[in-house]
Amino acid sequence: MPKRAAIIPLDRVQQRILLIRGHRVMLDRDLAELFGVSTKRLNEQVKRNAERFPDDFMFRLTPAEKAEVVANCDHLSGLRFSPALPNAFTEHGAIMAANVLNSPRAVQAGVFVVRAFVQLRQMLATHRELAHKLAELERRIGTHDQAILDIMTAIRELMEQQSAPAPSKPKIGFHFRPKSK
Repeated sequence: MPKRAAIIPLDRVQQRILLIRGHRVMLDRDLAELFGVSTKRLNEQVKRNAERFPDDFMFRLTPAEKAEVVANCDHLSGLRFSPALPNAFTEHGAIMAANVLNSPRAVQAGVFVVRAFVQLRQMLATHRELAHKLAELERRIGTHDQAILDIMTAIRELMEQQSAPAPSKPKIGFHFRPKSK
């Protein structure tokens, strides 16, 4: 079976994933664009199927969160003067939104959204593992630094002992002394 071309580049979907309230989410405007419907249509379907969207699937942004998102995301500048507060969909909420829309494009886009969330999760896990390894390395280097300083101090002490003049001791063995006349 030939591989189908992506209708939406995966990196474009990843750019639309935001971190709000400690959750990775996509805003209703971005999801509607990906699904090929208007934001109004998406929100209508969500409202009609409210029981499918518990708080861990979707939440509405506060005015402060909306202002921060608009300030940080250039593609959302059109929301600045909108009186409505956008909905934020988690990974599961995005899947559910694709299901309630039930159009072929929404289903395909839902798959891309899930893949983007999964890839983002894998990248974060890799970064977390790398951060742990770096912390371990820093801890080891910290103990090595002290050991190296101790070795350098011991070497300096040995060098000082060698450079100091040794007290004269009588030489061991037979010594010939000429007789004085």
